[in-house]
Amino acid sequence: MTSDPKKKPGSLLALALLALIAGGAAGLICAAFRLALEEADRLRDRVIALAHDGGFAGFLLVAGGAGLAVAAAAWLVRRFAPYASGSGIPHVEAALDQQLPPAPPYLIPVKFFGGLLAIGSGLALGREGPSVQMGAVAAHIVGRISRRGWPDCRALLAAGAGAGLAVAFNAPIAGAIFVIEELVRRFDTRIAITALGTSATAILVARLFLGDMPDFHVPITAFATMATGPLAYAPAASWPLYLGLGVLAGSWLRSTTGLCLPPLRRRIGSNDGRWNCRLA
Repeated sequence: MTSDPKKKPGSLLALALLALIAGGAAGLICAAFRLALEEADRLRDRVIALAHDGGFAGFLLVAGGAGLAVAAAAWLVRRFAPYASGSGIPHVEAALDQQLPPAPPYLIPVKFFGGLLAIGSGLALGREGPSVQMGAVAAHIVGRISRRGWPDCRALLAAGAGAGLAVAFNAPIAGAIFVIEELVRRFDTRIAITALGTSATAILVARLFLGDMPDFHVPITAFATMATGPLAYAPAASWPLYLGLGVLAGSWLRSTTGLCLPPLRRRIGSNDGRWNCRLA
């Protein structure tokens, strides 16, 4: 089952609904990946602590176990899913540019367990690369099952990658911006709506398993009491204020760019959409 590259974009409402499904799938997979990595870190620390009492034999046990885990990860990638090599982000970008085909569904278990073995063994790797690629594959599967054309599958593929990044860093807005700024490199209404919906749903699902505390605890000082504590999330009652601020900022930006872009475009001599995005 493949997406039709000649098929025109479908309904925006249908695409937005599919984005929620794709975000839920990406959030579930990437949250499970984060939980597995945390367990692998704890297991590795316990093994290292026990190996200290074993002298050189303990050192060989830790080094040999880590080497076997990395070798198993490399074998999984080479044997079953070569597209899973590396971080996965370059492949997602190549697939969006149609330089390479999108990764097949079985990349998800290969990337999941291969990344778990490699990162869990202590290699200096990040969880964002595997999360981005697994999220992209999950979202593309949703597009193919729903028989969407390539324009919609491409939007879901990019949005799924952003959802994976959002879960990896617990940052939904960063996931959507990653899609627009890094993957597609232009502002497109359909892709923006899809990316925002997918990232938000992925974060919602992931926080059911990971909790809703910030990943980075920033100490703050209350000047009235001189007490310190972690910077907490804004309460739900203040969310309408953020929504209003977003509407005001968007309206102001639209009016400002409407005045500034034409003279700047004439001066630069380019109608390229990427210039418009950068100027905005």
